[in-house]
Order: sequence, then C-alpha cells, then structure tokens
Amino acid sequence: MPITLDQAKSLYSGQVVYHSINKNKDGTKQKWKINGQVKTWKRNPLKVKIPVKYGLYTYDYITENDLHLIDIED
Repeated sequence: MPITLDQAKSLYSGQVVYHSINKNKDGTKQKWKINGQVKTWKRNPLKVKIPVKYGLYTYDYITENDLHLIDIED
C-alpha cells in the first residue's frame, strides 16, 4: 500500500521502506533505507524530499511525485 504525504513527513533516519516496482533477483521488493532527515517546505506543504540509500553505493531522493511507488511494509 503506497504511503501518504503525512506518512512520508513522519519517516525517520534508519527506517526501511520498500519500492513496489523495482524487484530483487529473487522477486522480492527492493529495500531502501532512509538516509537522513526528511526535508519539508513551509511555503509549499505538499512538497517533500526524502534521502534514501539502496545497495552498497547507490543514493537517491524520493519526492512527492514518487510516493505512490513506496511502501512501508514488505
């Protein structure tokens, strides 16, 4: 089940989320780890930027446009 904007704002560093489309070789969902503080904006409360790490060396950001791809539970 995709996360909502309020759930995204309450994520914390070290928490694990799962990508619903990208799969591992064995067919399970990719596990992404929240790698820092969730950034929000006062001027635009609908905007969010979440730093994530997956794999050994890959870092990226989840934005409000990508929340439909992220699950909290496996």
